[in-house]
Amino acid sequence: MKQALQLKMGQHLTMTPQLQQAIRLLQLSTLDLQQEIQEALESNPMLEVAEEESASENAADQASSDAEISNHESVSASAKTSESEDIQATDSDWNDDIPNELSTDSNWEDTYQTVSSSSSASSHDFSDMEMESNDTADETLQDHLNWQLNLTPMSPIDELIATNIIDGINVDGYLSVELDSILDYFQRQDDEQLKNIELDEVEAVLRRIQQFDPPGVAARDLSECLAIQLQQLPPKTDYRAEALKLVTQYIHLLGNHDYKQLMRKARIREPQLLEAINLIRTLNPKPGSMITSTQSEYVIPDVLVYKEKDVWQVTLNPEVAPKLRINDSYADLIRRADSSPDNTYLKNHLQEARWFIKSLLSRNDTLMKVTHEIVKRQEAFLEHGDEAMRPMVLHDIAEAVEMHESTISRVTTQKYMHTPRGIFELKYFFSSHVTTVNGGTCSSTAIRALIKKLVIAESPTKPLSDNKIAQLLEEQGINVARRTIAKYRESLSIPPSNERKRLV
Repeated sequence: MKQALQLKMGQHLTMTPQLQQAIRLLQLSTLDLQQEIQEALESNPMLEVAEEESASENAADQASSDAEISNHESVSASAKTSESEDIQATDSDWNDDIPNELSTDSNWEDTYQTVSSSSSASSHDFSDMEMESNDTADETLQDHLNWQLNLTPMSPIDELIATNIIDGINVDGYLSVELDSILDYFQRQDDEQLKNIELDEVEAVLRRIQQFDPPGVAARDLSECLAIQLQQLPPKTDYRAEALKLVTQYIHLLGNHDYKQLMRKARIREPQLLEAINLIRTLNPKPGSMITSTQSEYVIPDVLVYKEKDVWQVTLNPEVAPKLRINDSYADLIRRADSSPDNTYLKNHLQEARWFIKSLLSRNDTLMKVTHEIVKRQEAFLEHGDEAMRPMVLHDIAEAVEMHESTISRVTTQKYMHTPRGIFELKYFFSSHVTTVNGGTCSSTAIRALIKKLVIAESPTKPLSDNKIAQLLEEQGINVARRTIAKYRESLSIPPSNERKRLV
């Protein structure tokens, strides 16, 4: 094949570094954006935070200074003279103690002795208290159980068995490994004492661990978990025997809410069954959740929405990101005709700082445009709640603000809006629609709200089935299939009608 050179003319789009940076900042969440800004401030000397003092702070400072001046003027002349002499003497002593030049590695304590012997002890106590307060590691369920194990008198072999059992307990508090597996592990060891361990010994240790806190821990299934908690109640507890019989023998019927079969097989009357079930509901089906602590994740809203003079206003949250600006001191050091490494370094960082600030402004501008359009279309939701939510898709907002749908998707992901009705992710306002009888549309969010409202108002002895909910919605002019009702109900974590049934 003969090689040849050919010239072609064409047009194509390229992603410049500036555009890539703008897109990356656009899709960052609030916490990620704050981290990105902090990294930029640390790496780029041209960037600094614009700190503006409010007029009220300036007025307060001026008022305090005027008050101090008036107080000084009211002092008598003799007092002024004696005071000035004391000040001069103090200043001379102070200046004599300060060296003219300090080494770069000197500390404050090398020159100024500010901590007395009496305060050093309190400082030491405070540091110990501070170190203790910084020890905020969350206690796991295994830590809690091992702490109780150390306080329980056991033989070395039983303690080793208990340690293996505790390691097999999951976060919900259930034993996730079989006792046969634990026994098989010991029989594979070289130690003769471990090889001679029998299953009865493992079960005996398990019974002791099941008496640990929290009640019901180390159970192998839900029936055993509830039974352990009932057995730890005082023997004179009302309906304790009936509840224990239900959880040990008829847990499947109890889970299916088959009360007729329960009363017939357990030979128990309805009032007694109701009291026993109420006692069972006081138990914890996941005892491990009482110990396992999870750190709360706080949502910082990007925009604030509020009503002022019957008009909905949208503003950026000032706490989300600090205002950045170019450092004038470093910018003045740049010389145009200088190509030295230092000058080139400053020029490059100045350009990067300008791009970063421009990308932040572009992000805020895009976020404000999209939020304004969402609020404009969802005013009914802000006024009346979920039932008034209008159907809306990404294409609607993209067409209104003249942007691409991918840009709208980036803006609305992990961005939150603070409204009088709570904090919502911008994605929450987008939902599909269902055609109504009159030819209109109803959003899926509004249908979920209607389903939840119907379930709350239903009779506990005769809950609404999915078919009945579909019929009730059809009477309101909303045509929804039974399968769609079931899907929406599951998304709301509402169990089916047979599981919602109650005796009273």
